[in-house]
Amino acid sequence: MGNEKRAGKVKLSKIYIDSLPLPEQGQVLAWDTELSGFGIRLTPSAKTYIVQGRVSKTQKSRRVSVGRCDIMTLSDARKKARTILGDMLKGIDPSHRRSKSLTLRSFADQYIKDRNLKENSIRDIEKHLKSSFSDWVNKPVTQITRNMTDRRFDKLSKKSHAQANLAFRLLRGILNYAMAERTANDEPLIPENPVRVLSEKKKWHRIDPRSGRVPLDKIGAAWSLIEKERHAPEQTAVSRTLADLAGFLLLTGARWSEAAGLTWDRVNLDEKWWFLPDPKNRNPVTFPLPSQIVAILTARPRTSQFVFPGRDGIKYVNDGRAIMKKISEAAGATVTAHDLRRTFRAVAGECGIEFYRCKLLLNHRMSGDVTINSYTETSDLRYLSKEIQMVADWVTSQGRAEKADNVIQFKNAR
Repeated sequence: MGNEKRAGKVKLSKIYIDSLPLPEQGQVLAWDTELSGFGIRLTPSAKTYIVQGRVSKTQKSRRVSVGRCDIMTLSDARKKARTILGDMLKGIDPSHRRSKSLTLRSFADQYIKDRNLKENSIRDIEKHLKSSFSDWVNKPVTQITRNMTDRRFDKLSKKSHAQANLAFRLLRGILNYAMAERTANDEPLIPENPVRVLSEKKKWHRIDPRSGRVPLDKIGAAWSLIEKERHAPEQTAVSRTLADLAGFLLLTGARWSEAAGLTWDRVNLDEKWWFLPDPKNRNPVTFPLPSQIVAILTARPRTSQFVFPGRDGIKYVNDGRAIMKKISEAAGATVTAHDLRRTFRAVAGECGIEFYRCKLLLNHRMSGDVTINSYTETSDLRYLSKEIQMVADWVTSQGRAEKADNVIQFKNAR
């Protein structure tokens, strides 16, 4: 079957499989002495468990991919191989069964499982499977064509360029994953990713990066609004929580999901720090807390495991539109929760904080600087407590000036 070399027969073991080098071209097969018809296929890009046998009724030879060696254990692969070989003895052709089961939904499920994706990424995938590709979900991936992709992209683009881009980036990832699958004749299941047509036709939309934030001369008004909402006597528990959370976002530069999901066991108010075990860049990090946030958190009730619980007290708060609408009115501009993060960056610049230190506090990836990457502490940032306190002091000083109806001249602290 194709251009292949044989590495002989041996009792397959993890140590043996790991020791085999990938070929520079073509494929190499190694067969198991313990289970006849079971083996591995090595290509320049992957090692894959395979099973080969004849369907009893038709006597047609079939070679089927069982799973990638870096994803499936040897024990699980042997079990699956026995099942497939047993089906062949019963006259069941694995190519017929598999062609119907290899749907977009099945590959999406396996893609999510194997990739250890963040919650937001999984949420985006599920959202677009239910909306953008709802009529494709149960189709075999082999039926998704370039023309279908081209037409659907145009349709989604009429509603939102950004969402059309996102939907098809997600689809491209799932179909790239599906391309590693092989047919019963040991050919690639998908010879080409149909989403490639968008690149060939140069259809991807250019999306300008968002740059929204609270204007510097309105930060005092925004902070005053947050303080007013925090202390309003008629305030509900959820409204107070949202105001406290908005203050946390503005004075720490945290992402909404990172702050909203914060639990009390990851906060130390005595030592003024909070811990993020699984951030967007996958690097656990400890951040310093400014004294103003310590005061806000100290005053918060501890009726839930979450610092900022939702209405039921079981989950964390997940809708900040009410407080962001009020902040937007105070700032005279539409402001989102992520815009508060950009506002933190702008204030840090106003305070003369070095750019790389600001990036550390925002937990951005540090790339392109060998000295910073090799010699700068990036997992415990408590040494930046002075810098984050500068930001908090600047913001709250603008709030005091706003309250006193003073006029402040903005000067760069550098």
